[in-house]
Amino acid sequence: MRLTILHNRDADALEEDPGREAREDVERVASAMHGVLTQAGHVVDLVPVERDLSAVADALQRRRADLVVNLCESLNGDSRGEMLVPGLLDLLGVHYTGNSAFTLALALHKNKAKELLRARGVPTPDFWLLESTDALKNVDLPWPLIVKPSREDASMGIDFDSVVSDRRALSRAVDRVRRTFKQPALVERYVKGREIYVPLLGRPLAALPLTEIRFGGVFTGRLPVLTYRAKWQADSDECRDSPSVAARLPPKLEARCVEVATAAFEALEGRDYGRVDLRLDEDGQPWVIDINPNCDLHPQAGFARAAQAAGHSFAELALHLVDLAWERRNGDQASRRTRPAAARRAAQPHRDLLTGRGLVRARAHRRRPAAE
Repeated sequence: MRLTILHNRDADALEEDPGREAREDVERVASAMHGVLTQAGHVVDLVPVERDLSAVADALQRRRADLVVNLCESLNGDSRGEMLVPGLLDLLGVHYTGNSAFTLALALHKNKAKELLRARGVPTPDFWLLESTDALKNVDLPWPLIVKPSREDASMGIDFDSVVSDRRALSRAVDRVRRTFKQPALVERYVKGREIYVPLLGRPLAALPLTEIRFGGVFTGRLPVLTYRAKWQADSDECRDSPSVAARLPPKLEARCVEVATAAFEALEGRDYGRVDLRLDEDGQPWVIDINPNCDLHPQAGFARAAQAAGHSFAELALHLVDLAWERRNGDQASRRTRPAAARRAAQPHRDLLTGRGLVRARAHRRRPAAE
């Protein structure tokens, strides 16, 4: 099969990019995917995506690939451009891996995603979208609150000051988001409790082994939150003190987490793969705090390591995603020549699979020892 891998190359697009590490990482993911797909016998081209989408269209028309592996997460340093690449592919009639422009757009516009979840009865914390600091007087949520950019992912804009407990700190956090990211701030009720990640894969969607963030020493005395530094800066205290471990949950609670995560992902019409982040409150109620379609696929990142814990190598995962897109192109009639066995649903076997395998990091950063 002839494949084209599209990936953003825009880490230097902005002089002061608060998400530079996340954007740089995509090129490493593209290289890893290129290696395993080439080794599997496919003819694979790497095409970087920068500012000019017409150049991308020309490149695709010249190559006439059977499928595109879409790894683009931004355009010209702007996360909101993520949806433009699959939109272009749809217009060109080119089939591609992963989620649609519609799903990516909904997930990136966090307030719209949360409105949809609430309409569907999927638990997500109450929130306000603030276009200006003048609107702060309208916020009537119980303290503490968390403030985040409303149009970003990969924990961009999240630090210890993002969790606030009074009006003055709230005002500062909202102002910082608006100045740094030039977009509205999402103010959300902070859910105290365990942070659980649910990776979803396949058609129909099934859960890979669930993981949990273990907040350590640097978070002592704070309301813990997984910061941008924790995800992307390996030498930071936040990163060292927030390992991801196998989630040890009672079977009924684990099943409930999978149920909530799947409902959230399906509400956004997610397909193929993604990750849903949850917080468990003191009553054991899962709350959706983020939805990540087309999550990080680096071999050492959380999604690939969860697949490995379920028995699937990175090569098998990559080929599985190609097969899912190939089936979609062919009306789901193609045989699954390269796909591994379907992912198992989260249940007791997941905990057995993870036992003794060390820590599974269910997030973007990976430049650290496998066992923490």
